[in-house]
Amino acid sequence: MAATEPPTTGPQAPSETLADAALRPVLHAGRRWWLVFGALVALVLIGVAAYATQLVHGLGVTGKNDQVFWALYTTSLVAFIGFSYGGALVSAILRLTGATWRGSVVRIAETTALATLLVGALFPVIHLGHPERVWEFFVTPQFNSPIVWDLVAIATYLLATVVLFGLPLVADMGTLSAHPALGPRRRRLYHVLSFGWRGSHAQRRHLENALTVVAILIVPLAIVVHTVLSYAFSLTSRPGWHSTIFGPYFVIGAIYSGVAVVVLATVLYRRAYHLEGWIPAKVFRNLGYVMVALAIAYGYATFTELTTEGYVSEVADAAVLYTLVLERYAALFWGFVLFGLIVPVVIVVIPRTRTPGWIAFASICVIGAMYVKRFLITVPPLTRPLIGGETATYTPTLVELGVVTGAAAGIGLIVMVVFRLFPVLAVYEIEEIEAQERAEATRIAPPAASPQARA
Repeated sequence: MAATEPPTTGPQAPSETLADAALRPVLHAGRRWWLVFGALVALVLIGVAAYATQLVHGLGVTGKNDQVFWALYTTSLVAFIGFSYGGALVSAILRLTGATWRGSVVRIAETTALATLLVGALFPVIHLGHPERVWEFFVTPQFNSPIVWDLVAIATYLLATVVLFGLPLVADMGTLSAHPALGPRRRRLYHVLSFGWRGSHAQRRHLENALTVVAILIVPLAIVVHTVLSYAFSLTSRPGWHSTIFGPYFVIGAIYSGVAVVVLATVLYRRAYHLEGWIPAKVFRNLGYVMVALAIAYGYATFTELTTEGYVSEVADAAVLYTLVLERYAALFWGFVLFGLIVPVVIVVIPRTRTPGWIAFASICVIGAMYVKRFLITVPPLTRPLIGGETATYTPTLVELGVVTGAAAGIGLIVMVVFRLFPVLAVYEIEEIEAQERAEATRIAPPAASPQARA
């Protein structure tokens, strides 16, 4: 087991190794961990109780009606799965581009991707009035429905995410199974999950090849999956949904919000477990630059969507646009523009606020604003009548809010449990990156001059 020293200074003791830092959340939960864990469990139980109420009394306890049949649950489905795509793509793209700073953030990115996907995939079932009939979806699928293909895409993407998370973890289990601070149960667990890993040259070569293949596959897979998810909206003739831009619009929004989730989770674990020496500030600056690029791209897509609809001004589209920009939902829309597009860019552009704390604040703004944007995509078009009639209204009930809050708490709970079992830092990847940097430095270093030459 390599005793790699921290690459930068930080609160750690000088003798602390990479393995010690990676296992700190595993070995030292602390009182604050248990307090946060208890609070999240309580919120999850509230969500379970709210869903039980819905099961007993039916969908009438929600704010949905004959017109607004997709509401907060569909918003959460799109938002949480979007968070997942961003986390997986951060890991995959950084690996494919050879970013040397990726090692300190990929494990957190992969874990958040897995947690948000697992929770987000529950919302199609939560949305059903009769979840006991969900098995019919598998035995009698309607292949002309985009929802069937969405299920296939999400299941495939879930498998790829599990593989991307698990492959480097196998190497870490083999490396850390002999760590003296581990108890006998964790040592046995790590030994079993290492699958005979010894760190040989052949094993490392096979692992690198496998990770590269999965990273290559997961990029187009994530794009296809979220594009298919957008088809549930854009393949209908409803004003505000029937748009050719929805595919790339959903993909950019997913990556944007997913990067923000990775930033927030990384900042929290960095501060809680004093990992500043292993997760340097440049990681957040680089992720901040990525957020700025995505904010500009998403802002451009939003501007394009609104201007084309507004310029043509078909009656139904204009009514939805007016409701969104100037009427009932205007406060939410302009709040999204301010906190989702302007504030994050300003924070990253100004050097003084280009710090982990401020970038974490920007990520919170992005997460909240992008959830609001998914709500604005889903609900306002449904409130407008298709053929005459009155404009519908929708207000989420306490049952819906309880279910969604419990689901969000479930994401945090999964992440906390994962890092109580497994290392928060990707030990194998960090060691490989450092070995490559040392080899590169040795290769390009000029030969030392002989004494005669120096004379």
